[in-house]
Amino acid sequence: MSVTVELYGLEVPGAHGVEEQERRAPQVFLYDLRLEVPDAAASDRLEDTVDYREVVRCVEEISGGHQFQLLEAMAAAVADALVSRFELEAARVRVRKPEVRLTAPVMWTAATVERRRP
Repeated sequence: MSVTVELYGLEVPGAHGVEEQERRAPQVFLYDLRLEVPDAAASDRLEDTVDYREVVRCVEEISGGHQFQLLEAMAAAVADALVSRFELEAARVRVRKPEVRLTAPVMWTAATVERRRP
């Protein structure tokens, strides 16, 4: 059994994309995180759960420390980092790109990756 912690619409800038101009100028990416933490998190003690501030720092480090062409790779890197750094049973990461330019109008594109602790 686990407790689910969610952060939705986390705005983190990054210079990512397939096109060179996307990698030159930072744009906002939206992260939706679903983290499964152990039942001990219900204890009402921060040390028994995941600290949201540390989770945000982790996402910012991945986004700022790497340059990704694909949302899929970026979501996978964040999910892997979250599961390895924190006592999580699982992490589901969706990265949305609202400033995408395609030949047809679109609100955003996204990629979702889920990782479970072995």
